[in-house]
Amino acid sequence: MSMDVEEIYKEAGALLEGHFILSSGNHSNRYLQSAKVLEDPKRAEKLAVELAKQIRESGLQVDTVCAPALGGVLAGYELARALGVRSIFVERKEGQMQLRRGFEVQPGEKILICEDIITTGGSAMEAARIIEELGAEVVGFAALANRGFCTRSGSGKEPKPECKLPADKPFFALADFEFEMYKPEECPMCAAGSEAVKPGSRGN
Repeated sequence: MSMDVEEIYKEAGALLEGHFILSSGNHSNRYLQSAKVLEDPKRAEKLAVELAKQIRESGLQVDTVCAPALGGVLAGYELARALGVRSIFVERKEGQMQLRRGFEVQPGEKILICEDIITTGGSAMEAARIIEELGAEVVGFAALANRGFCTRSGSGKEPKPECKLPADKPFFALADFEFEMYKPEECPMCAAGSEAVKPGSRGN
């Protein structure tokens, strides 16, 4: 690959080290904060252009990029711009993912679901279900970073049981970030007396 994505995250202060509670409830000593990468428009554009290159080279036809709010919105917008297609997003209302704000999709419209980070793909699949219920076609998934549970196109790795993305649709990402994770009751950092913090969109 032509760019060192991990180094880009480090330079942006987006690859955090410490003692964190993940959205799954598990603990880890590292955490990706993609909002820090995306706060610089030039950096965001550079990453999105590289991701768009992968998608174009695959031959996948994309009419629209759809992102789950909030974390995926900037990544989705930049990817749509790099691909030259429309950008929309879904968001939670009363706990349910919905397409709002006047956004519409057409029957058969080919939609790529984009996140900033895909862990197990749960939010991406919620977005995909909404889009498909409205009659459009989800043709694939994309993210700047892959947490290693799902298999990105070309990596040759096997998906882990926790992965929720479908095996029959491509998943594009710039890099794999595989961190150690622990159940709270088995966390060595907790055992050593360290207190976990919860960063990210659901904890800040």
